[in-house]
Amino acid sequence: MPSLLIVHHSPTGSVQSLTDAVIAGAHDDAIEGVSITARPALEATADDVLDADGYLLTTPANFGYMSGALKHFFDTTFLQIGGALSGDGSPGASEGRTARRPYGLLVHGRYDTTGAVRSVQSIVTAVGWRQAAPVQEILGDVSQDHLDHAYDLGATLAAILSA
Repeated sequence: MPSLLIVHHSPTGSVQSLTDAVIAGAHDDAIEGVSITARPALEATADDVLDADGYLLTTPANFGYMSGALKHFFDTTFLQIGGALSGDGSPGASEGRTARRPYGLLVHGRYDTTGAVRSVQSIVTAVGWRQAAPVQEILGDVSQDHLDHAYDLGATLAAILSA
């Protein structure tokens, strides 16, 4: 059975509500045959990543970057999951163990999400994951529309894996 790993850092009520919506979407009744695992970023392991067929990441934008918890997740799993850097330290084209697996990304920020999105995309490029849905960038207070988009993101990634 294909599996979706949701790695999240949800330190605030706003980000937690978005993460809850992502998880609910992944469990949508219309999607069958996909195992869903949600792990806080500080608890997710390389084995979790290797066991999954797709990934959904949620993070706040902190000072123009992904959360420290999500960065820690990548720092502790990068080499084990097949990450590759080129000679100058830039993301390389990975043919590692998780290359070409689909991923989705949701970032919430108060004023800007640009740096956080860029930092995550740089790392997922270096592990060879392929973007399977538009990045959900949410600014300011979380509305019902944002929650609906988060739900759709979770459902989209799960549906891709169920196909």
